[in-house]
Amino acid sequence: MKDLKNNLSVSQSLLPAEQTAAANGASADLQGFNSACVIIDAGASGGTTPDFTFEIQESDDDTTFTAVAAVDLQGAEPQITSANDNDIYRVGYIGNKRYIRAVISAVTGSSPTLLCSASIIRSHAEQAPVA
Repeated sequence: MKDLKNNLSVSQSLLPAEQTAAANGASADLQGFNSACVIIDAGASGGTTPDFTFEIQESDDDTTFTAVAAVDLQGAEPQITSANDNDIYRVGYIGNKRYIRAVISAVTGSSPTLLCSASIIRSHAEQAPVA
């Protein structure tokens, strides 16, 4: 099959919400897929000098997560402020762990808020179509 819909699997890591503090997203299981990309959809930020640092984490067992090494990422993990909010960020994962998740690893500023979500797109499935 050559169509995109039947060759992708998408899961939510950080649900759409107003974030005010560090948060761990839900993980995605990459078994059966040969590529993944994390999409961070940032809306408006608020507060005084809000600063949200995002990180992609990986795990072999879906329990113990560590930061993905820069060599296993395509693109930079975003640091979102009022100067670069209202945008979409893509970070490719080329590591070899079974699970990944999106994380807001640090938040600074006075009363910081950020409307955002993070989704994980899995592709290049070993068996298509993807259910």
